[in-house]
Amino acid sequence: MDFALSGEEQMVFDVAASFGEEQIKPFAEKWEEEGTIPRTLWVGCAELGFGGLYVSEEFGGAGLDRLGASLVIEALSRSCPSVAAFLSIHNMCAGMIDRYGSAELKARLLPDVVSMKRIMSYCLTEPGAGSDAAALRTRAEKRDGGYALTGTKAFISGGGYSDAYIVMSRTGDAGPRGISALIVEDGSDGLSFGAEEKKMGWKAQPTRQVQLDDCLVPAGNLMGDEGAGFRYAMAGLDGGRINIAACSLGAAQSALEATVTYMSERKAFGQSIDQFQALQFRLADMEIRLQAARVFLRQAAWKLDQGAPDASRFCAMAKAFVTEVGSDVADACLQLHGGYGYLADYGIEKILRDLRVHQILEGTNEIMRVIVARHLVGPA
Repeated sequence: MDFALSGEEQMVFDVAASFGEEQIKPFAEKWEEEGTIPRTLWVGCAELGFGGLYVSEEFGGAGLDRLGASLVIEALSRSCPSVAAFLSIHNMCAGMIDRYGSAELKARLLPDVVSMKRIMSYCLTEPGAGSDAAALRTRAEKRDGGYALTGTKAFISGGGYSDAYIVMSRTGDAGPRGISALIVEDGSDGLSFGAEEKKMGWKAQPTRQVQLDDCLVPAGNLMGDEGAGFRYAMAGLDGGRINIAACSLGAAQSALEATVTYMSERKAFGQSIDQFQALQFRLADMEIRLQAARVFLRQAAWKLDQGAPDASRFCAMAKAFVTEVGSDVADACLQLHGGYGYLADYGIEKILRDLRVHQILEGTNEIMRVIVARHLVGPA
């Protein structure tokens, strides 16, 4: 077994980390205050190939596997997990179009999606259908050679900001086999948005409800086969869980590194506080847990790339483990900063706020445990 990154993988990580340090980190606090990410940032991301991480080279994408893409997300999260997570969502949408879209749909949309002239968001969750995604109620009825969509999607990152939305809608009977994936473009009749949500973290990316009121979508915007949307959604979520775990890992690692620096400079009782053995042990515990999380995450990404039969289970386990480790480490780092950790100036409290939602989205960590338990004992 070889646990080392290849030269190319290390280069991908280093390029992303450097871009984050120069183009994201100095402005992250400002973007959080403004509640938006400037579109000029995405132009820079696209120039490095980050607008189509999984998209085939035929359409200008980077053609990375899940492990390679997770390295980009981990590296960018060192500078701002909110920005990295939004980029992950865009890439999940781009990858779904490349994998499941018709030749016409790919040719029409992917060039602008990969160049990030067109930003994508993903609409699955509804006010009454969160973890039970198969129970969604948004309907898409055939009309005038296309579909008329009616329903509401909740907690949508990029709602009102993005240029197009992959909307999971019910075209058939109840249950997962009646769901289809349709692309709703900004400006469509019947598309509107709720007020911007006030959130604990992820404040740099706007979050709103996406409201569909007899919203007309052309038939050509159906992604893949009618009735196959739930399968597409679940396949996309495996990769999303890898990426959200990578977000936690990168941000928590940066918090630990900042804490080590702070402790080397902070004096108490005549010496720097990194010389107190009790505090050294806390640092060591955090580093041990982060390294264990990194190996677990990369194993899950590798299994997903290999098409292993237990890949979904490992993605669920990694998502639960890594996001919880990330939040625990960020919290411990704040504690080791003392009162300064509670202030915005040091950036630790922002990391803690941003990481908390990672245990909820892409399937709550309770649902991750349900997935694992069903593999162990079978369904009820």
